[in-house]
Amino acid sequence: MEFRFSPLSELRRALDSGMVSVEELAQDYLAALKNEPFGASLAVAPELTLKQARYCQNLLEKTPPDQRSPLLGLPVIHKDVFVTTGWPTTAGSKILENYQSPFNAQAVDQLESAGMVCLGKANCDEFAMGSTNEHSAYKPARNPWDTRRIPGGSSGGSAVAVAAGLAPAATGTDTGGSIRQPAAMCGITGIKPTYGRVSRWGLVAYASSLDQAGPMARTAQDCAWMLSAMAGFDPKDSTSLNEPSEDFARLLGKPMTDAASTEQPLRGLRLGMPSQYFSNQISPAVAKALEAALQVLRGLGAETLEVDLPRTELSLPAYYVIAPAEASSNLSRFDGVRYGHRSEKATDLESLYCLSRTEAFGPEVRRRILLGSYVLSHGYYDAYYLQAQKVRRLVAMDFDRAFEHCDFIVGPVSPVTAWRLGDSPALEAAKDTPLLAEYLSDVFTLGASLSGLPAMSMPCGFESTAGGHRLPVGLQLIGPRFEEAKMLALADHFQLATNFHEQTPDFSGAQS
Repeated sequence: MEFRFSPLSELRRALDSGMVSVEELAQDYLAALKNEPFGASLAVAPELTLKQARYCQNLLEKTPPDQRSPLLGLPVIHKDVFVTTGWPTTAGSKILENYQSPFNAQAVDQLESAGMVCLGKANCDEFAMGSTNEHSAYKPARNPWDTRRIPGGSSGGSAVAVAAGLAPAATGTDTGGSIRQPAAMCGITGIKPTYGRVSRWGLVAYASSLDQAGPMARTAQDCAWMLSAMAGFDPKDSTSLNEPSEDFARLLGKPMTDAASTEQPLRGLRLGMPSQYFSNQISPAVAKALEAALQVLRGLGAETLEVDLPRTELSLPAYYVIAPAEASSNLSRFDGVRYGHRSEKATDLESLYCLSRTEAFGPEVRRRILLGSYVLSHGYYDAYYLQAQKVRRLVAMDFDRAFEHCDFIVGPVSPVTAWRLGDSPALEAAKDTPLLAEYLSDVFTLGASLSGLPAMSMPCGFESTAGGHRLPVGLQLIGPRFEEAKMLALADHFQLATNFHEQTPDFSGAQS
């Protein structure tokens, strides 16, 4: 297919020139999604997609080019934690199998208002709990660079859809790294905005003080276009930031500082390298790709300096107290009474609650609910939950101090590249402990989530395996609150100087 791996900017030009119609574009991606071998999608509704496409084509023909939304007529696939009226919303769980929402998530509505055409729903770890997409109740998603490997999670299906050319863009959610980690492992671009930038209305909640929606696509420019449509104040969400709407693409292609030039657009920009992120925790292949990427950034004029995030390792225990605690509260609404799975074996109200939840929640979700209920229980709240919140504040203070010396923080997204399905990442700190190893793979993404900071992943290189596969490596950028536009401009300059984001999987090798 001619446009399958094209960024949104190329698709925009193709639609505006009449090279392809909105309906033809949607049909091509629907054909790619049909019987796709990667486990990326959970639901499609071709008739509804094509109805939206025809509406957008009519709007395209009536709207002058200078008045068109940059997203008008472009396809998108939504992570299956965004509720949608036309497609079932399962959150990757059997407890919500075939659930039909009576309303759309606010972010879905805003992208639809901007003219995007929904292709369907993308696979994910159950209730967004996981780093591998193996915790989906329906099927694991598979990395298109090597289908024997994980794509990352929990927004694994979204990342796979973009990387495999099944959709040009996707939505994801990031609670502890769930946009950034799969973006890194699948070789695409993804951004978690400042907490509160994008409405959580209509997101199936995991941990309410951490969940944040964001875009996943091929380039920083694509993400800037999508975030401009997704962001904005929503009175229906009590955590929504009352900030004016913003064009996050406004700084793309421009010098980053007053000292910058066309040849060195990053001159005067200071990039902090936390010593905790560049330790022996990361694999040699990841370290090599990061150093090469930093050389590119230095060549563009950026200065790199060491900064200190001393409580990085404390992010992990703090997160795995706070997030399960909030999950245990949020998931109490799934009780077999109002909606979702209802056990047929129940004989009274207590057995209805117990059996419905036991039958329909997967093991990882049950594990986190039990952990969260424990840390919130009488006698343990102060010892665990309250202490974790104090550590969370200390982690945020580390970032605030670091930003006194630098403009952005750079580092790895994950300490390793994608590992094999059914295995665990080869991390020295978690030998013979698969579950802990999976949790530890998020150690570099959790700090930004706990602190509510914007952070993103962009492709920066590959690891070559003994089997002849290339596995993508992601570079993480973390910025001060509300600096998404500047962060996306930095990523755009890097992508103008490199072609990692243009690389696509070799499907013949990926499925060997």
